[in-house]
Amino acid sequence: MRIGIQTFTVHKRVPLTISRGTTSESVNVWVQIEEDGVEGWGEASPFSIGENKQTTETILKVLQQVAPMLQKFSPGDRQEIERILIENQVPSAARAAIDIALHDWLGKRVGLPLWQLWGLNRSRIVPTSVTIGINSPSGARQRVRDWLQMTKAQFFKVKLGSPLGIEADRAMLMAVREEAPSAQLSVDANGGWTLNQAVEMCGWLAEYGVKYVEQPQAWGQETDLPILKERSPLPIFVDESCFSSNDIPKLASSVHGINIKLMKSGGLTEAMRMVNTARACGLQVMFGCYSDTCLANTAAAQLSPLADYLDLDSHLNLIDDPFTGASLQDGCLLPNNLLGLGVTL
Repeated sequence: MRIGIQTFTVHKRVPLTISRGTTSESVNVWVQIEEDGVEGWGEASPFSIGENKQTTETILKVLQQVAPMLQKFSPGDRQEIERILIENQVPSAARAAIDIALHDWLGKRVGLPLWQLWGLNRSRIVPTSVTIGINSPSGARQRVRDWLQMTKAQFFKVKLGSPLGIEADRAMLMAVREEAPSAQLSVDANGGWTLNQAVEMCGWLAEYGVKYVEQPQAWGQETDLPILKERSPLPIFVDESCFSSNDIPKLASSVHGINIKLMKSGGLTEAMRMVNTARACGLQVMFGCYSDTCLANTAAAQLSPLADYLDLDSHLNLIDDPFTGASLQDGCLLPNNLLGLGVTL
């Protein structure tokens, strides 16, 4: 099989601020795998969690190094390809790009969309949330209005963990609630709270109809999660604390759910393992994204009938997304009937 690798830059319509900083653009990596006249596409987007910093430069360098090792395989040899990637300690985002491309190739080769190949039901797909980054109350109100005008969304994911403290978080949450009084809300602190702040905020957020809280404390502070779970009236989901299926059993008694991102998991293969492991452990599942384009979010959408919650909105905030794929219909990101991922330029 032949492997093509190239970078491209995408720019956000509105810069996104979370507890760890602000991003306005992203340089992502596009992988193309071709054999027998069939071409599969995959994407890697950079991200950073704790000591795990997967930069564009690192992803690109590793992909260029590992590509010659993979050319002797067929795209159908996913088990052997995964073994090579893991043995060579290829970062998860780079593995994701290859794995997504292999699945896209398979779907095109057999003539089916991936959701249909897996026997999934698109009518089970829940609405995706759209994200309100950390902002002033007036800025948050304007962002809600912008989203409503563009998508008619009724599920907002509100980023808290402001460096200005929990009073700023409260003011911003109230602004969102007042601007969209009937909307569903979730909160993602991206590890921006201490344990005491998380306990206090979870109790307060429950009074305003928030459905769940994601990653209240930073990666590396997982020993506090059992205390928070016991004291919080809201479900607790983890994101940065959960990369792969190996992480789930040790977290299972301490949380209510996990956020699966293809860049963390290493692609669709491991994402499916994570869904099954989480269900076996009695946990809920959500799918999320980083600065992913429509390519990676369409890949996640193929599995989304298996999720309780979805946060696949990053491509909706891009002004120059080069890809078209899953479409937003009544708030739901629905994969199409085209073969494989169903993504085109």
